[in-house]
Amino acid sequence: MRPPFLLLDFDGVVCDTERTALLAWQDLYDRLQVPLSAATRAGMLGNSAGAKVALDDLATRLGRPVTDGEWAWQRERRTARCAAAPVRPGVERLLRTTDGAAIVSSSPAAWVEEHLRRLGLRHHFAFLVTGDDTDRHKPEPDLYLLALERAGVGAGDALAVEDSPAGVRAARAAGLRCVAVPWEPAGATTLAGADAVLPSLNELDLRRYQRDEG
Repeated sequence: MRPPFLLLDFDGVVCDTERTALLAWQDLYDRLQVPLSAATRAGMLGNSAGAKVALDDLATRLGRPVTDGEWAWQRERRTARCAAAPVRPGVERLLRTTDGAAIVSSSPAAWVEEHLRRLGLRHHFAFLVTGDDTDRHKPEPDLYLLALERAGVGAGDALAVEDSPAGVRAARAAGLRCVAVPWEPAGATTLAGADAVLPSLNELDLRRYQRDEG
């Protein structure tokens, strides 16, 4: 018996960039004196089109489009906040207990590579599958199906780790077992489709998801 091949989402699972990116949007909402609603916030999380969700919401609330300068200010805030985003609890322990892992993220490859190298984690991953590899992002299964093909393993021999409803749906649609680790407690209620919802990766025991080499 061997540990499963790990397929890890990046933002919000490996690195705390999901929280910090959202804070940068909150900064812009505060600057424009507009409340960020729970519904808009939920629509942004784990969504590769999250920026469009926020921009459309702001345009509706302001009665005008967000200006180029306002959006540039938000992106600068996001870059500054995410430059200090830490690795999430349990990630390094988990990577030491598996003999194979890859990143499966809707984010651009340059973004993922930059932060993995900043955190000193790039060498742990055999390959990256990112939003640059296909036009169909999560919740579609394409990224996970491509990852299984590159890893040369079946869905039953791998385990996905996600933090968003869209990610869980993508993993399940690809036939994968999926553990969810929300970065905020309130997110646990939206992840019921996962095999398990854990408070942190420190709680993940890979022995429960082993692959049978026989």
